[in-house]
Amino acid sequence: MDVLIKEFINYLRLEKAMSKNTVASYSSDLKIFSNYLKSNQKGDLSLVDTGTIEKYLGERFSENITKRTQARIISSLNAFYKFLVLDGRVQQNPVDKIDLPKLSRRLPDILSPSEIDKIISSFDLSGNEGIRNRAIVELLYSCGLRVSELIDLKTSDLFLKDSFIKVIGKGNKQRLVPLGELAKNAIQSYLEARWDLLSHLNPTSSTKFGKHKHISKLSDNEQVLFLNRRGGKLTRQMIFLMIKKQVKLVGITKDIHPHTFRHSFATHLIENGADLRAVQDMLGHESILTTEIYTHVSSAEWMKNILDHHPDR
Repeated sequence: MDVLIKEFINYLRLEKAMSKNTVASYSSDLKIFSNYLKSNQKGDLSLVDTGTIEKYLGERFSENITKRTQARIISSLNAFYKFLVLDGRVQQNPVDKIDLPKLSRRLPDILSPSEIDKIISSFDLSGNEGIRNRAIVELLYSCGLRVSELIDLKTSDLFLKDSFIKVIGKGNKQRLVPLGELAKNAIQSYLEARWDLLSHLNPTSSTKFGKHKHISKLSDNEQVLFLNRRGGKLTRQMIFLMIKKQVKLVGITKDIHPHTFRHSFATHLIENGADLRAVQDMLGHESILTTEIYTHVSSAEWMKNILDHHPDR
């Protein structure tokens, strides 16, 4: 079965072009399922029926996991068995008749514009790390980027003269995102700090962005925009911890994570009258239904503001 899982994961990557995070989640879910079948002597996939799946899910869901995670596990199994049916490995999909749990539509937390300014202005710009971190948060907010999109940015994705960046989103889909003056200035300041880091790590390097004529010939690390202290690529966890630290420093008590800046970006655009389709394009949403959640966030904030200032009766 492990071989089939590998084939399925390759299928998701190459043919379905699913995101790294989704592929990793599906892979983890299926490995747990495979171990369950081995321990219950049902390694033969043709012997797995709906009852087997229901029993397995009953045991998994007894672990007190969220409905959202339950839905993902079912989706993982369903996609796997659809693949096996398509490939002629099994005759029927035993997950086909299993319903997904009903999920409530959760409105994301957002930061106010003043809170955003407070965080961005709090970075210590006397060192290269502070300059880098300010540029990171400025891009997360000003461009509404996912963290995975930000850490994958390359110097060749910057078009500062034309005030936009090229972003590779889910499913390897490219989009162009405009850059405001604040974001552009933050990036330009960071590029100097970045060059300083690279020149210290490799004194023979001549890869200062903007002066190098053959960016495509640079090493992978030299092409990556945001670098760690060792000149390597940042991780999602590094950015998460950096933001948690900065939010705590300025005294904001909301549960803030990197994606909060993307939520805030979209909400602020809609509050200021931006067209929903334009916001959809900026965020790289495949369906406008995903973007519509931010109209609900805007309405929820408006209602809270009214109730907070309404006289008691």
